[in-house]
Amino acid sequence: MFDASALQGMRHPVPATSTDGVGTKVAIAQALDRHDTIGQDLVGMVVDDIVVCGAEPLFMTDYIATGKVVPERIAAIVAGIAKGCELAGVALVGGETAEHPGLLDPDEYDVAGAATGVVERDEVLGPDRVAAGDVVPAFASSGLHSNGYSLVRRVIASAGWELDRQVDELGRTLGEELLEPTRIYTGALLDPVRADDVDVHALSHVTGGGLAANLARVLPEGTLARVDRATWTPPPIFSLVGQLGAVPRTDLERTLNMGIGFVAALPQESVDAAIARSTAAGIDAWVLGEVSDAATTRPQEGIEVVRGRRECTAAPCSSSGSTPETRHAGPRGRCRRVPLPGARRGAWRRARSRGHDAGCDPRRGRLDPGHGCRGPARGAGRGPGPAGRAASPAASGGRGPDRADARRGCRGRAARVRSARVRGGLEHTAADRCGDPGRSPR
Repeated sequence: MFDASALQGMRHPVPATSTDGVGTKVAIAQALDRHDTIGQDLVGMVVDDIVVCGAEPLFMTDYIATGKVVPERIAAIVAGIAKGCELAGVALVGGETAEHPGLLDPDEYDVAGAATGVVERDEVLGPDRVAAGDVVPAFASSGLHSNGYSLVRRVIASAGWELDRQVDELGRTLGEELLEPTRIYTGALLDPVRADDVDVHALSHVTGGGLAANLARVLPEGTLARVDRATWTPPPIFSLVGQLGAVPRTDLERTLNMGIGFVAALPQESVDAAIARSTAAGIDAWVLGEVSDAATTRPQEGIEVVRGRRECTAAPCSSSGSTPETRHAGPRGRCRRVPLPGARRGAWRRARSRGHDAGCDPRRGRLDPGHGCRGPARGAGRGPGPAGRAASPAASGGRGPDRADARRGCRGRAARVRSARVRGGLEHTAADRCGDPGRSPR
């Protein structure tokens, strides 16, 4: 239970909620038999997804599934969760531990959590507040955080490295580096959000999908962010993974955070105060780039461009016609036709024979002959986009993150990041995020 009486003093409180896990990072903790940090990872992944909309997290619950309940191990996990909640200023109001023999091995477990927060309706952060001229500061990550571990574990296994290997570039063992807890940004970011001398327009948690895809979430259509790569050097673990596994840089950048855990958008006059507050909280911050008008900005050598995305809409792209396909707004707002998988073709034909419009609204999900689409697309907002776990072709048997997922309303991954050379720079375009209004909150 949680005492919500304080909400009575708010003008128009809007609840915000998030749920997440830590992915395959748990495999590292299990291999090292060290379980006291994975709980902090969970809090960071869940709670900071609420902060992106300016909401103050209030309380959290957790869920632990294991093959066999070992009291000492469960106690270590819960202690880590409690520590994370203390760092985030969140109440841990309850949780569940479930034993799944036969499904999980005795030493295996997985963790998940959910958190709820609140924000004033007229103070919600997001792309609608961002404008050309805004500055984009970056906030340093503590390491890999909790994304990309399927790729990292595959690279390590292929190289034959052991987790207890001392790595000079890291200054510690490989296992210690991989278990570095996810940084919790709640206090450091809500402080400038609440401050009178700082006007924060948007925040983005850099998780799966990397910097480009997550920054694109907070850019309105018609704008782009110019990102200067020379402003920071990714910590050694990122180059180590790339060199050890011969992973292309593009795969690294859309899978790992590359040393940046959060980005913001705010006016020029607020930058110094925001960076000073972050530094005082022990988190390095710097000016990463700026938001510009896409129509008037030209590529420059060494400057990367992240474009604001156009959301998929079914209104201008209804699927009226005689071909089994979905249509949605693609790059530059043009309708793009996507053939339906075989099973959905049959449903489409049945719907058409009954006089229904079988067009699939990407914001709803899978085809339903009676209503066009049924239910929200399962997994919306996940995949390699922010909040999911991305996998490079090397980490997924060559199929990569672009494989079709029949569970989703839009074919392909939830967030598609395309890369193209532009006059010596690299242009990242986050396009076709079908029906996911962003992670602010989910």
